[in-house]
Amino acid sequence: MQRRETSGMGRENHTEVSQFLLLGLSDDPKFQPILFGMFLFMYLITVLGNLLIILAVISDSHLHNPMYFFLSNLSFVDICFTTTTVPKMLVNIQTKNKNISYMQCLSQVYFFMVFAGMDNFLLTVMAFDRFVAICHPLNYTVIMNPHFCCLLVLMCWMIILSVSMFHSLLMKQLTFSMGTEIPHFFCELAQILRVTNSDVLINNIALYVATALLCVFPVTGILYSYSQIVSSLLKMSSVVSKYRAFSTCGSHLCVVCLFYGTALGVYLSSAGTHVSQGSTIASVMYTVVTPMLNPFIYSLRNKDVKGALVRFLRVYSCPW
Repeated sequence: MQRRETSGMGRENHTEVSQFLLLGLSDDPKFQPILFGMFLFMYLITVLGNLLIILAVISDSHLHNPMYFFLSNLSFVDICFTTTTVPKMLVNIQTKNKNISYMQCLSQVYFFMVFAGMDNFLLTVMAFDRFVAICHPLNYTVIMNPHFCCLLVLMCWMIILSVSMFHSLLMKQLTFSMGTEIPHFFCELAQILRVTNSDVLINNIALYVATALLCVFPVTGILYSYSQIVSSLLKMSSVVSKYRAFSTCGSHLCVVCLFYGTALGVYLSSAGTHVSQGSTIASVMYTVVTPMLNPFIYSLRNKDVKGALVRFLRVYSCPW
């Protein structure tokens, strides 16, 4: 491992590492081919499933409305979210090399925060969309106009890119020992802060603030939206009307429960000093399994998406 010694007036020498060691999911050689095949399969299914959702929304004019505009953005973010972690892990398993360069690790931390935060924001925006559609149906097209929808997504990107860049700049100030091991299958900010030699008080404060911004506020917004939706449903006299109204947000509610349920599992299982096996498994659910299942949830529970996918596949599989 290479290293550089830097010094300056009034400063102590410190070591800048060029790479870290990702310990991965298992050290047992027998499990490596199984892990490689399993994660390669899940990654390909994730990319293919979410890509089909995007293409179906673009190609079908019936899906050109705010709900499916946000869904296509969520599918794009899920592809990027999984791509941030899984390909590097597959390369490490295939080459039997656990090294990850400092810049790769820094980039992974940055993009992981970006796409995880965008997942949070988009799920919140989608909940707000369902709230307007069910609680204020007469004003829905006026409120959720294309300009406002694009503005919401743009604001989400600007906020999360700024927050992630701030954390990356703070991380660049940290120092590490030679041969630093990260007990995970990817570079996660919380794990990086545990293995550094530097004082991480400012980093931890910034992480808590970011957690409040990226998790607490979005969850509060989702809970408020659904509380209002349930209140509106209870006021409806027709059972058919209740079913139709709730069916439009059933898929979103499933995705919200899956996303935040697995995310909560990650933080509850990693509440101790060291990363447990349960925390690693929860991270797999959060970063790999959830993005893979989202297309199935939306396609199986939503007749519009299912119909659009069938029409898209029918057209492009039989061009004659």
